[in-house]
Amino acid sequence: MSANLGFLVIIGVLVSAGVYLLIERSITRMLLGLLLFGNGINLLILTSGGPDGNPPIVGRESIHESMADPLAQAMILTAIVITMGIAGFVLALAYRSFKITTQDAVENDPEDTKVLRRRSPAEAPDRDRSDDPVTGEPSFSGDAFDKDGNPIPLDELKNLEDLECYEDLHDGDFDDDEDIDKAGIGEKS
Repeated sequence: MSANLGFLVIIGVLVSAGVYLLIERSITRMLLGLLLFGNGINLLILTSGGPDGNPPIVGRESIHESMADPLAQAMILTAIVITMGIAGFVLALAYRSFKITTQDAVENDPEDTKVLRRRSPAEAPDRDRSDDPVTGEPSFSGDAFDKDGNPIPLDELKNLEDLECYEDLHDGDFDDDEDIDKAGIGEKS
């Protein structure tokens, strides 16, 4: 099977123009980008369906030697219906947005901005630097450090496990699994 080079160039132009328009802030341009992208994909499905042929009806004779692939045609028909449904939805959103703001541009949502600026669990006020910096979970060796991440002096440590972690960390041993096994917590049966 050979592909038509002209169709492939048209597909590339339609899809790239559609993607370019989809990333714009204007709802009308987004809608046009959606339609161009959908038409480019429909042409891609048509091209991958193979050459033209007889209608896919058993017993029907025509000028072609083989039957056309009905799957590609069914997929294109379904894609057209879905694209038109999404286009109608985007048109309704554009109408609603224009009625409320009298603008065609999509603005930043203040709630999304608040979520973006939200602190991580490790930055919560009840956590300190001795906890895991990503999740905020207390770490096994974290008790040998104060809330600012500074090492606690040896004479102020109350727990022997803290002392072992403190010595291991200053010796360069950062593996918590061995410390757990030394304490008898993680022994396997």
